[in-house]
Amino acid sequence: MKAIALLLFFSTAACAQSPWPAEKAGKWYAQQPWITGANFIPSTAVNQLEMWQEPTFDPATIARELGYAADIGFNTMRVYLHHVAWQEDADGFKNRIKQYLAIADGHNIKTIFVFFDDCWKDQYHAGAQPVPVPGVHNSGWLKDPGSAIDNSPALMDTLEWYVKDILTTFKNDDRISIWDLYNEPGHFGHGDKSWPLLKNVVAWARAIQPQQPVTIGVWNKDFNSFNQFQLQNSDVVTFHNYRDTTSLLSAIDTLQTYGKPVICTEYMKRPSNSTFVTHLPIFKERKVGAINWGLVAGKTQTNYPQGNKGGEAEPVTWYHDIFHPDGTPFDPDETDFIKAMNR
Repeated sequence: MKAIALLLFFSTAACAQSPWPAEKAGKWYAQQPWITGANFIPSTAVNQLEMWQEPTFDPATIARELGYAADIGFNTMRVYLHHVAWQEDADGFKNRIKQYLAIADGHNIKTIFVFFDDCWKDQYHAGAQPVPVPGVHNSGWLKDPGSAIDNSPALMDTLEWYVKDILTTFKNDDRISIWDLYNEPGHFGHGDKSWPLLKNVVAWARAIQPQQPVTIGVWNKDFNSFNQFQLQNSDVVTFHNYRDTTSLLSAIDTLQTYGKPVICTEYMKRPSNSTFVTHLPIFKERKVGAINWGLVAGKTQTNYPQGNKGGEAEPVTWYHDIFHPDGTPFDPDETDFIKAMNR
């Protein structure tokens, strides 16, 4: 069986596509609105598994909170998947993705799905997820696959089937804007251990040939080898930047030399002078997409500062996020500004 699977893989990989040329990427981007939005997880989920597993999948909250996004003119959400949700219940997981996409489409919102992630908690399991540690930023967010891939090399086969199944199912779905193959490879001490999965997920995606562009966002300017590989294998250029306008403009100037559309898929950390008021005008003027971290403050607690110990009062200035769960903005002037920029 494994030999047959490998034969099928190599036969499909042989006809895999190359990254989109700049002309094709430019034509795709010209058909899009100015891409603005947020990284989204419903406020009732502490992590990706709680979002996607059947007992805790929460379409009512998803619908309500995507409504907040639509009201301020956002048109794109970046949403993380997790292979364990597929491994436990592949058909159910795909049906829940379809439910999510139907809800988002009802708000005229497209989705960037993220497959893998090197950030935060290394241990994870199916079933009930841990309750948030009070006041701790991202106390329950999960890596995927994390060090499990180092300890169980056979997991690579599972991840291949997972990626190919999801891409095959949704490769022609217009409600999906982009496939983000791997969030921040090498982060949280993984370093060069991330290379095998990074190279494989690119090959798996190219073998399926989705109609949507694929990308792997650059996030650390000192990761030269990673950055070169990620940029060379992305149909559209994506990046993360949580710093001030000087840093942002430097990143945009550098990345636009590649001649492809540029989208920032993570930004907005108020204490670091990365705000909507400072950054959105730059993104709009430079025709760069803008996806901030966080929509509704909830169980991920990303309105609290990263690295905190917990137990503190809610910060006066939120770190990330825009709305309280009831839809009240953290700062009404800020949401008015976002809405005006999105007109």
